[in-house]
Amino acid sequence: MTATTASDNRPFDMVTFTAVTITIIAWASAFPAIRAGLQAFGPLELGALRFAIAAVPAALFLIVTRPGWPTWTDFARLAVGGIVFVALYTALLNIGEKTVSAGAASFIINVNPIITAGLAMFLLGERFSGRAWAGTALSFGGIGLIALGEGKGLHLDAGALFILGAAFCSSISTVVQKPLFARHRPLTVSAWNMVIGAIVLSPALPSAVTELSSASTEATLAVIYLGIVPSLIAYGTWAIALSRLPASRASNFMYCVPPVATLLGFLWLGETLTLFGAMGGAMALMGVAFVNWRPIAKTPKMKKA
Repeated sequence: MTATTASDNRPFDMVTFTAVTITIIAWASAFPAIRAGLQAFGPLELGALRFAIAAVPAALFLIVTRPGWPTWTDFARLAVGGIVFVALYTALLNIGEKTVSAGAASFIINVNPIITAGLAMFLLGERFSGRAWAGTALSFGGIGLIALGEGKGLHLDAGALFILGAAFCSSISTVVQKPLFARHRPLTVSAWNMVIGAIVLSPALPSAVTELSSASTEATLAVIYLGIVPSLIAYGTWAIALSRLPASRASNFMYCVPPVATLLGFLWLGETLTLFGAMGGAMALMGVAFVNWRPIAKTPKMKKA
């Protein structure tokens, strides 16, 4: 199954940069928002409310734009996105974050780019050079420092297995959905993901509404924020980034999420920024830059007559 398209060879332009930047900031901000939401809602209930909020405008987008019914093969890929990338990923991450510290959770979830790179090479025929693997190792080591910088070490329990499962969900859906962008607009793919995922999570919606009646203002605002920014907006910008970059390269940008999440925790929640955290963030960003650095081609000199 090869699915590399002409879009994979596009330069890293302003559209791609903007999509990647929004995705990183939005998904980094989801970590404190999830922690706030879990104070009042169960893991499944939080996910059901989050994507119910996101699914309404997503469904309206599909109704207005009328992209046409996908083929059965494409619908199967869209279903993987909705079931695996939205519903299952969210449920596993929410369950895991109830017992696993934020730093350790970010370390585990960032196995995702490594898994994605391996799957993309095997299934999509993408190339990942030795330099790219070296940059990945640098970023992964930096995420480890961030986790250790919490001062508690890597205290992992059964929740770690749920978060590892979430990482696999993200990688699998990224590779499975990559071929869709040769035939469908990125926002169409994202909208289908939102709608299908919300339907899968809907059995938990009645109990979520019950919990909403007694939830604090902070938890309620956290759910609304999760539904709009890290879900509706960020899933759309991630689809745009994935449509313009190889799956392995796009996934590598996710190493930027923990450093940004650490910085947001410092600015938003007043969490202590440790030396290990700062060093790990710098390493993670350097690794991403190393993977995505492209030498500028030299213009051949004109020979004198």
